[in-house]
Amino acid sequence: MNSKVALEIINNPSLKLIITSIKIVSTILISGAIIWELGHIYARVQNWEFAHNLGWIFWLDRIALISHGIEALIAAYYAPSHNKNPFKYSIYTFFVGTVGLLELKVEK
Repeated sequence: MNSKVALEIINNPSLKLIITSIKIVSTILISGAIIWELGHIYARVQNWEFAHNLGWIFWLDRIALISHGIEALIAAYYAPSHNKNPFKYSIYTFFVGTVGLLELKVEK
């Protein structure tokens, strides 16, 4: 798929609504994962214990944080070739996820 076709797909009005929704939900969930992980670290420092049946939530948020971190590193690597600030774009991509990488690839 060439960039022109991808740009037409991205600029489709109905798809724009979906992409905006993904950005909002992703930002909220990643922020929640960061807060959840910081709370877990604080609880460990204070020698508090969480219920053992909540362990899956910690693994889920760690997987999300790591995958978004990898996407942020990829965005930081490719941002200069698209005349973007690598630091700002990597933070943006960390919070919105794959949509940020897609926007970076499609934008001219």
